[in-house]
Amino acid sequence: MSATQLSVRYAAFYTAIFAAIGIYIPFWPLWLGGKGLSAPEIATLLATASWLKIATSPGFAQISDRSGHPKATMIAVALLSVVSFAFLWDASGFWTILLISLIALAAMHALPPLGDSLTLGAVYGQGLDYGRIRLWGSIGFILAASTAGPLVERYGIGAFLPILMLLLVLTLGTVVVLPAEVKDPQEKEPQRKGDWRPLLKPRFLVFLICASLLQASHATYYAFSTIHWQAAGHSETMIGLLWAEGVVAEVLLFAVSGRITGRIRPSMLLLIGGACGILRWLVIGETTWLPALIGVQLLHAATFGATHLGAMHFIARRAPKASSATALSLYAAISGGLGMGLALLLAGFLYSDSPALAFFAMAGLAGLSLLLALRLLSFPKALEESAPEGSG
Repeated sequence: MSATQLSVRYAAFYTAIFAAIGIYIPFWPLWLGGKGLSAPEIATLLATASWLKIATSPGFAQISDRSGHPKATMIAVALLSVVSFAFLWDASGFWTILLISLIALAAMHALPPLGDSLTLGAVYGQGLDYGRIRLWGSIGFILAASTAGPLVERYGIGAFLPILMLLLVLTLGTVVVLPAEVKDPQEKEPQRKGDWRPLLKPRFLVFLICASLLQASHATYYAFSTIHWQAAGHSETMIGLLWAEGVVAEVLLFAVSGRITGRIRPSMLLLIGGACGILRWLVIGETTWLPALIGVQLLHAATFGATHLGAMHFIARRAPKASSATALSLYAAISGGLGMGLALLLAGFLYSDSPALAFFAMAGLAGLSLLLALRLLSFPKALEESAPEGSG
């Protein structure tokens, strides 16, 4: 199979799974409300699902690594997500919906890091361009989020679950046609599958905290920027364009990332993300002047895009290949679960008293990540050139 054919298959997976996530994020709370759940019950379900993936995503990854069959694991997880959401069709009552939802969401959220593990194996084994593959996830997210709204508006919130299940079935189909894990012909000794102990070494832990702080620094932006800009008098249309601008900037970075990641160390990408995060959150906290917002929204390419690229390539080069899925899922769980959860709590506490302070606190998180990125850069460059056997 040619490199282009491989890239198309991986890109199809990212398009499908992030399209599913693209309609889940805005419409899931509305669907829960339509099932009769109260606001506290919806908040409880959302919080529980967020914290649960701290354990479940690495758990699925351990199964993938230890079994030695990552594609088969992904097929099982994708199928579990489809079946679980199907059981929600006629579910009623808070506890029943909570239990089924936790299973369904745990499976759905485990798919991106499991897919990253397979993709990065092909990136380093077959010379594929990760950024150009991953950008299709962002495109899928944009297309789904923008088209699902009119469908829900026309047919009601009841249309949400069928659309989500259709996209998850498509995701399952893309997983089925993915190639099996790419084996490294130069690997001399079999590695202990799923061994997570090398991930506890100081260098990897510094990276994990650094990248997680950078991703968590988006908490105030994700939770309150729309409210903040609306209160400043910006229209819903302009706010939507500001959000879209950030994602478009991210896509453009992914499109040219092959030239960047071959020349810049992953730790330098994290450093750039931290520096731009400080600037971005300080500006958004200080002013709602539209030209300034338009300017700093371009920095989403750095605060999210460069951070994500740096994290993926750091893990691919530093984590043992036999624990790749575990490392990626651990990063996803810490950054998107534990780190983001704590940052959201901080943002909510601060925003009620001072919106500016809530954004300034995120600049502080970006500043801490910048210091940790400097620490990573103090290690010899050779330590990020490859993934030595059993190293961390």
